[in-house]
Amino acid sequence: MEIKAAWIGLGVMGFPMAGHLVTRGNIAVTGYNRTTEKAERWATKFGGTVAATPGEAARDADFVFACVGNDSDLREVTLGPQGVFAAMKQGAIFIDHTTASASIASELQAEARARGLGFVDAPVSGGQAGAENGALTVMCGGERQDYARAAPVIAYYARMCRLLGPPGSGQLAKMVNQIAIAGLVQGLAEAIDFGRRAGLDMGEVIEVISKGAAGSWQMENRSTTMIAGKFDFGFAVDWMRKDLGICLDEARRNGASLPVTALVDQFYAEVQKLGGGRWDTSSLIARLKE
Repeated sequence: MEIKAAWIGLGVMGFPMAGHLVTRGNIAVTGYNRTTEKAERWATKFGGTVAATPGEAARDADFVFACVGNDSDLREVTLGPQGVFAAMKQGAIFIDHTTASASIASELQAEARARGLGFVDAPVSGGQAGAENGALTVMCGGERQDYARAAPVIAYYARMCRLLGPPGSGQLAKMVNQIAIAGLVQGLAEAIDFGRRAGLDMGEVIEVISKGAAGSWQMENRSTTMIAGKFDFGFAVDWMRKDLGICLDEARRNGASLPVTALVDQFYAEVQKLGGGRWDTSSLIARLKE
């Protein structure tokens, strides 16, 4: 039986992820994007179809995916007047790849259940390269039976996918991910700046220390571009600040202490003032230059 899917949000991440459903999964996908031109470009490249509204895209779909900007965008495409929840058929599963708050995940899961729909919050890590290569890490929250149906479809663009708890757990896990990344990138930026000022060849230094205890994904994938001062290879500062804001809000609720995260968030604000809102997160080093 042919599987039908809808994909809401065909941006940097959603564009290739939805494409993998078509090319790897042989799934019939209808796409929607606020900018129609992007949706049409996606359909031309991958052979999907385009809908004029989220609800139109979701009609008759077995799975509806979303990868949009924030809580308000997510609420609009699900519960808005042209949203997907009113159009989805009974038993269909909504899979949310937006990085959003845990509270909206719980809210939407409850609304989905009341309508006879499944819901999985499933934020991702791996950036644009991970999306394009179909090698994302997907952190999921939801009911076990919903996850069991969603996981084989998510597998078309993921190298790791796991259910981590009830609704909202995926979003909470993504917060853990972003908290860990913030400190790593700042540490790497400081290390490169220190070594450069000390007169070291940082390309050679990184080649050596990356094989030891200091090694990390950030060092492996971002150190060379940081040294070169090139910042157009990954996740944008504007989006990182959005994510860190979610982390800090949640920490105020659960009592966690995030002094490093709060400090790095302010450093990213300085990068924004330098005009780097669309630079990738490794641009923290830009604020350390003389």
